[in-house]
Amino acid sequence: MLLVLCVDLDDDLGRKTGLDTPVVGRQNVEDAAVALATADPEDSDVNVLFQGIQVHDELLEDEDEEVEVAAVTGLEGSDVKANRAIGEEIDTVLASISTGESIHAIVISDGAQDESVLPVIRSRVPIDGVRRVVVRQAQNLESMYYTMKQVLADPETRGTILVPLGILLLIYPFVTIASFFDVPGAVVLGLISALLGLYTLFRGLGLESAVDEAADRTRNVLYTGRVTIITYVAAAALLVVGGVRGYDLLQTVSDGVGGEPAPGIVLAALAHGAVEWFAAAGITSSLGQVTDEYLHDRFKWRYLNAPFYVSAIAIVLYALSGFFLPTGVAGVQTFELTGLAVALTVGTLLGVLSTLTFAVIEAHYPTSAEGDGEQPA
Repeated sequence: MLLVLCVDLDDDLGRKTGLDTPVVGRQNVEDAAVALATADPEDSDVNVLFQGIQVHDELLEDEDEEVEVAAVTGLEGSDVKANRAIGEEIDTVLASISTGESIHAIVISDGAQDESVLPVIRSRVPIDGVRRVVVRQAQNLESMYYTMKQVLADPETRGTILVPLGILLLIYPFVTIASFFDVPGAVVLGLISALLGLYTLFRGLGLESAVDEAADRTRNVLYTGRVTIITYVAAAALLVVGGVRGYDLLQTVSDGVGGEPAPGIVLAALAHGAVEWFAAAGITSSLGQVTDEYLHDRFKWRYLNAPFYVSAIAIVLYALSGFFLPTGVAGVQTFELTGLAVALTVGTLLGVLSTLTFAVIEAHYPTSAEGDGEQPA
């Protein structure tokens, strides 16, 4: 069986006509094409639907097997969500077609953007061909003006073309204004070039979707009132304080040794001064995460290992850095070999005992999250 599949990636058919999609059957597709042409005669998807009807009729005359035509739509805005929506509608179309024969598809689209969904279609049904609808227009000034107007009316195309063009057109006025303030023109050109380069990379790498997703996640976190928001801010402040404290201790050690310290001393001083604050930041953020997991019924006893692990690592680093630092320097807690061995032992035992303790508790007192994750025997 051949399935003529008309693809509308941005759902012009559903948005402009209010019809439910997918649309299956020649008469239904023809009615949908007329409805879309009535709502927006300039929409190129009208041609896709009529092209699909024409291909359906031609195949019905030339082929000996059954032929069906259907129109599927995606979503406006996100290509990923649009592809998923089209995949779901194709599943609906295939389920509605009652036939014992294997189904092959012929895809009808109006451009390369709609054809980006081909891998989604191919994962569900073999594709025998792809036809792109190109509308013929007179090659005169009026048609050129109309084409430019239509292209610039599209939000995605408008942002891609007009923003770089606007930045380039601002070069001359910016250079002129900068000359009044004795700013070299090369500085202005370099700044505008950097802005244009950043914009090109931003669009080329598709970072706008990542930024939108990050903003949505941040908004959801704020609306749900997660404790991690507060603890992450506090942890960031502790990290800053720890960095400043480590740098101050490095300066103190440098003054104490009376010269440029060795690289090992530099690392030891930075770690010795910052490790307490870094450990506090790690414990704060982990406790916030544990609290959120508990509030969302995803808590597991093993999550409580994190603060103990951070403390164990902090003890080891603090003692190890103190072992390499010189004595008699203000703010430095030096360790002899015996003290270093004790600190290493304490840190190791703290990590091991916390793991064993929470493993035993987990075995005897399982939480709801652990119970949900168990597979039946």
